[in-house]
Amino acid sequence: MTRPLPAQIIDSALEGSIVGSFSRIGPLVRSRLPGWEEIPRMDGLTAVITGGTSGIGAAAARKMALLGAKVIIIGRDRKRAEALRKKVRGAIDRDAIEILIGDLSDLEETRRLAHEITSRHASIDVLVHNAGALLTERKATQQGIEMTVAVHLLAPFLLTELLLPLLRNATHPRVITVSSGGMYTQRFKLAELEMTPEAYNGTVAYARAKRAQIVLTEEWQRRHGGERITFHAMHPGWVATPGLDAGLPLFGRMMKPVLRTPAEGADTIVWLAAGGAGSAHGGRFWCDRKPRSPYYIPRTKPSTARALLEGTALYKWCRQRISEGTGRQLQ
Repeated sequence: MTRPLPAQIIDSALEGSIVGSFSRIGPLVRSRLPGWEEIPRMDGLTAVITGGTSGIGAAAARKMALLGAKVIIIGRDRKRAEALRKKVRGAIDRDAIEILIGDLSDLEETRRLAHEITSRHASIDVLVHNAGALLTERKATQQGIEMTVAVHLLAPFLLTELLLPLLRNATHPRVITVSSGGMYTQRFKLAELEMTPEAYNGTVAYARAKRAQIVLTEEWQRRHGGERITFHAMHPGWVATPGLDAGLPLFGRMMKPVLRTPAEGADTIVWLAAGGAGSAHGGRFWCDRKPRSPYYIPRTKPSTARALLEGTALYKWCRQRISEGTGRQLQ
């Protein structure tokens, strides 16, 4: 559906203002414009959500369950996971939440989680990469990989590759990566992705990893789009979450009056998962149910030819880094 010109102008004005787009003003205004639809039902669909025990992930899990989906949440906190399952069960009177506990910073744990999913399910319709963390100091994983890169890039890469057979068994499978507006500040540079202890800056490391997620989403779409799988990246806006409080406490306090709720941040995730109108085209970057440019700053935008090379290089690097870390080759 093509929106009327006034609605397009209002949406573009919000996007250009940045604050109006990323804050809760964005969904409050856009949800009132023509073309904002009810999210389709998800009856019979199975969705996997990482980082699904709190914040945006928990809100997405709850909404998908209310829409009829079976939701597998992956998280580290069993108490929070059980609380979410109980809350959803009380709302819809069915056991819609399946819980898997594991640490996605550990690639061997990621393999185990993928094995548990494949052993229990013949197919999955939706895979949401939501787990993440913004660290104030550099940490390394069990495999000696910088934590930000491991959580935001390598674990999603490994989990997706291992779950591809289940995605291929679904009718309209979708992979959704939750990125961040922080990536707008960074140009993709593979050599600078995994920061050294001497150069480490947590905010920059986070932004670079989020930029890499966009590059990887586009590369996945090129490689697997012909298999009916659509790959999406999205920006939830500025959302009041425990992660924001821990990673950017000053920003959270300053912007508190206009921060989105977790449900508002999760809206586009659920809309993409449910196959909202216009979401059939993969390889895009979304915010508030509309594809957006992943580039605000001209210096961060590569040429088309360079973007293709960067996607190929990142894909190969992920496979190599995982193999180096685990001592096992990906098939």
